[in-house]
Amino acid sequence: MFENSKHFPTLVGLSALSIAGSAAFFSVFGLSKLFAGAQLAVIIMAGSLEFGKLVGASFLYRYWDKITSLHKFYMTTAVGILIVITSAGIFGFLSNAYQGATVGFEKESTALIYKEDRLEQLLEDKVFLKEELEMAVSELPDNYRTAKRKLREEYQPQINQINKDIIQLKGEVGDLKIALIETGVEVGPAIYIARTFDTDVDTVVKFFILVLIFVFDPMAVIFVISYNVTLLERSSDLPKQAKVVRKSKKKWWEVYGEKKEDFKEKVKDVIREDKRFVEKKLDKEKIDDSDSEIIVEKELGRGGLTGK
Repeated sequence: MFENSKHFPTLVGLSALSIAGSAAFFSVFGLSKLFAGAQLAVIIMAGSLEFGKLVGASFLYRYWDKITSLHKFYMTTAVGILIVITSAGIFGFLSNAYQGATVGFEKESTALIYKEDRLEQLLEDKVFLKEELEMAVSELPDNYRTAKRKLREEYQPQINQINKDIIQLKGEVGDLKIALIETGVEVGPAIYIARTFDTDVDTVVKFFILVLIFVFDPMAVIFVISYNVTLLERSSDLPKQAKVVRKSKKKWWEVYGEKKEDFKEKVKDVIREDKRFVEKKLDKEKIDDSDSEIIVEKELGRGGLTGK
């Protein structure tokens, strides 16, 4: 669609600039998060390496046939290593973004698990106290009503306290579940995919990050090389276009394959042989002669007058 358009190289250049710029941004800030102790220095170093990587890829494409084998080997290896470093920086940036989005979710999930375990333990304690109370009461004779009442009075406060704790925990668990729903909106797609493939969220996110880094920076380098291809193609087409323009600027007599001097001679011969031009020339000579006689007569007349 755009291949024959004169703006196609510009589109390729803009694509290369946008992809390479995005990859460089993610990589530089990802590496700065990895080495948080010297962020500014890491940003300067990583930024210069990113720029050098793109220039190095362009240089290899343009001058591959003009450089030595050692030069080719080193620069190719350096560009490949820089692609790996850039991918590692992108991995660090995206991992940090994922952790920042899920830190609240993980906190609330951990609190929910703890409270649900605590609620289950309280329910078991309640069942145990009731069973213990029933066993203690059943061991007493039927006429020991006072003793049975005292046993119930001893166990009942504990059971009541457990009931209060259970009610409180149930309310907290409900609040946490609501908060998890609100917080999980940010990582909801990852949770849904994890449930679909029966795996955990971290594995899903790790898979997508790996897919992105294996496509992102290599695509940026390929687009930079593609932009160089379009530039070289355009420069090779310019002499052809200039040659065509020169051919279109022929003189009108060159259309018939003749030179200027030969064409002038032919025109003169045609004029000499044409009777119309000869008659006009004779008429002109007659007119010139009559004009000269009139002028002579006038001059003589003036002289005669002067003599008188």
